[in-house]
Amino acid sequence: MDFLQNHIEALIFCSPSPVKIADIKACLSEMFNADVPEEDIVNAIARLEEKYASDEFAFQLNKANAGYQFLTKPAYQSSIGILLKQQSKKRLSTSAMETLAIIAYKQPISKTEIENIRGVNCDYAVQKLLDKGLVEIKGKGDTIGRPMLYGTSPKFMEYFGISELSDLPVPKDFTTEINVIGESTDLKDTDAQA
Repeated sequence: MDFLQNHIEALIFCSPSPVKIADIKACLSEMFNADVPEEDIVNAIARLEEKYASDEFAFQLNKANAGYQFLTKPAYQSSIGILLKQQSKKRLSTSAMETLAIIAYKQPISKTEIENIRGVNCDYAVQKLLDKGLVEIKGKGDTIGRPMLYGTSPKFMEYFGISELSDLPVPKDFTTEINVIGESTDLKDTDAQA
């Protein structure tokens, strides 16, 4: 049994994104309190690649973005596709998406402020977004009652593929003119002549 290989396998397995050799080396060096040669890490990774290339495993070790991660093999694409399709049926409701958009653009924001914008109660939508980990409590407001303030979470960023909030699309200004209800251009001309 290869002690080093098992630790490397565990590190790659638990990481949600590809793990670089430098990160593996830093982690192992800190754990063992000794320098772990990069050559030993590369050799252990090569053995792991060989091990998971066998047909007895449904996943393989894959090199991506200068790092390593476990991915399922292409032969299992159909069953994974069915699972993902079933999970996509559990999408967010329209009200949850509207609430999420308001939180993303106006954060940190209280539930009362969200309700003022939407015009309806949003307790359920906010709770669903918290349950799914797309929003999180960012603190308490300075107003009366010190309401909870909500903002987007790192999972929101990952889900929508953005690295910063400034990457969100900018809402277009619908018009640059000020529209006043009930005011016509004829009235403006009459007032100017009087």
